[in-house]
Amino acid sequence: MAEHGHETVVYCSDAEVGLRGIIAIHDTTLGPALGGLRMRAFASEEEAVLDALRLAEGMTLKSSAAGIDLGGGKAVLFGDPDRDKSERLFERMGEFIDQLGGRYITAEDVGTSVEDIEVVGRKTKWVTGVSLERGSSGDPSPFTAFGVYQAMRASCAHVFGSDDLSERSVVVQGVGHVGRHLVERLVKAGASVAVSDIRRSVLDEVCETFEVKAVAPETALFQDVDIVAPCALGAVLNDQTIPQLRCRVVCGAANNQLKEEHHGEVLAERGIFYAPDFVNNAGGIINIFVELEPAGYSPERATDYVSRIYQRTKQVIDYAEREGICTHRAAVLMAWKRIEEARHR
Repeated sequence: MAEHGHETVVYCSDAEVGLRGIIAIHDTTLGPALGGLRMRAFASEEEAVLDALRLAEGMTLKSSAAGIDLGGGKAVLFGDPDRDKSERLFERMGEFIDQLGGRYITAEDVGTSVEDIEVVGRKTKWVTGVSLERGSSGDPSPFTAFGVYQAMRASCAHVFGSDDLSERSVVVQGVGHVGRHLVERLVKAGASVAVSDIRRSVLDEVCETFEVKAVAPETALFQDVDIVAPCALGAVLNDQTIPQLRCRVVCGAANNQLKEEHHGEVLAERGIFYAPDFVNNAGGIINIFVELEPAGYSPERATDYVSRIYQRTKQVIDYAEREGICTHRAAVLMAWKRIEEARHR
């Protein structure tokens, strides 16, 4: 996703509290940039910058594709979330975010929690998705999972002629917050579910709770199933993995599942239907957008908005077939069309 440049990239540093981070604002045509605060032990600064830039652009597309008036941004912190967190670190990051004056709004993400974002919120009002007790919408993960579930149903209606998931087999790669909620929905729908995760304790808990089987993380994508649901980190669909896939549908919650743009076409050439990730996983940001509406947060209104991902997925399918292009390219073009129309109003 390198068609459009970023508006602002801010480097954040405070050696005293051990803070190194980046805030990337991609596009604010539709509204302020919203994107989570991610914490990872990056191998290099270059990797961290690339992650922030890619994720920020993905958030622009996600908001536009979801039909909401927000832009795209992302913040990343260098560090091991299991060892390097401190209240002062998150407070300091809040100060950096506050300096942007509302052009960037943050929320929890991989490696951070609602509690961490509440600490950020001590120093800036530009946070969202914090606890219900503070009048916010809480953890957006259940809504993200609900959106993926709706996209999966629409994908199956297209590929198999029925959106009844009780007839389908699914492997969920990554059972963190979103993946776990997705497993719960799939089990309730009667699907045959397998799961994987690099964290053994998390995997064991999900298997025991939902009575699903575990598969090795290194083989999860290559299971002989109807649907593969990538719900961990991105770039898992690439030159090495795509030839080994044995599924009919890829539909998951992970951001930037395609390592490169052309991999959407490679999947289509293999006869594998790809549900574009930034359409599938928009439930969380839709939930947060509802929180920002003048009427205030309503879980019922959020659920209604997120359920529309089913129809949006069908619209992407129709556009792709009409234009003779892959679904990923169709979703990107549809998202940018909305932004360009807003720019010229």
